[in-house]
Amino acid sequence: MSAAPLVAIIDWSKARVGDPEALVEREIIGSVARVKSFYCESDRDFDDEIGSAAALIVWHNCPVTADGIRRLRGCRALIRNGVGYDSIDADAAAQHGIPVCNVPDYGTEEVADHALALALALCRQLFPLDREAKALRWRIPEPGRLRRLRELTFGVVGLGRIGTAAALRAKALGFQVSFYDPYLSNGVDKALGLRRAGTLDELLRASDVLSIHCPLTPETRHLIGARELALMKPSAYVVNTARGAIIEKAAIFEALRAGRLGGAGLDVVEDEPLASAEEAATPNLIVTPHAAFCSVEGRREMRATSARIARAAVLGEPLENVVNGVRPERKIS
Repeated sequence: MSAAPLVAIIDWSKARVGDPEALVEREIIGSVARVKSFYCESDRDFDDEIGSAAALIVWHNCPVTADGIRRLRGCRALIRNGVGYDSIDADAAAQHGIPVCNVPDYGTEEVADHALALALALCRQLFPLDREAKALRWRIPEPGRLRRLRELTFGVVGLGRIGTAAALRAKALGFQVSFYDPYLSNGVDKALGLRRAGTLDELLRASDVLSIHCPLTPETRHLIGARELALMKPSAYVVNTARGAIIEKAAIFEALRAGRLGGAGLDVVEDEPLASAEEAATPNLIVTPHAAFCSVEGRREMRATSARIARAAVLGEPLENVVNGVRPERKIS
């Protein structure tokens, strides 16, 4: 009698984020497969046991390259435990007939809430005011940076699930909301009561708050660089809860230091974490540690969806959320 198929959970050895006991995954996968956690710095650490797995569930900090994919024997699904799948070479997986799946909807509310929290902290200058009060002073500041929300334009780059959720939250708070998304069909703006910008440059010039909600792809890497930031108002704020490399880090930090940008709220940065005390001291910068997706409820939902996809892969059933076009048909015996 052959051993049960293996579902391997790949966690990052430098900063483990998963549950070593994999209780959520075991509950959902049940007896159809063995579930085991592995701790890897990169896919160079993939051993023969991982290579034999019927499905891999991969946390966000462990990249899976073409070299790692070549060592997978009989893998039926490579599941990215989260929304973005830029850490997995999806094209190489497709060449080997391996579906790459993600979990696109688990953190929609949390990330949208986090984006608005960063935007509000910047517009209402919560952190400078907090420092003022804690210095044992009670000086009411000049209005300066403090703004009335309904006079401001909230610009959204990418009107997918999270971008839509953020746009509707901003609209409810009174912002004038515009978006840029060249892949949406006509009429979405009318359905949601938003203004559509014809070009990214148009959105940049109009925005008082620019909130990034597009995936990281070759097209969007460094989508916002020095040229784009120069188009924005010197008083404008940039919020990024998507992927760090969408914004060129050197460019936005230089704009903040030079006073050419009002501020930034970044949950993600290029080549995170921050690299130096100098970066951390950048003026008018709020940074959170890639935590926008975090909540007790969202984390369990993410793990449950990944486990459900892994179970389907083992059983040879249709897969949810395939992002690289691979649809296997035969079952694992």
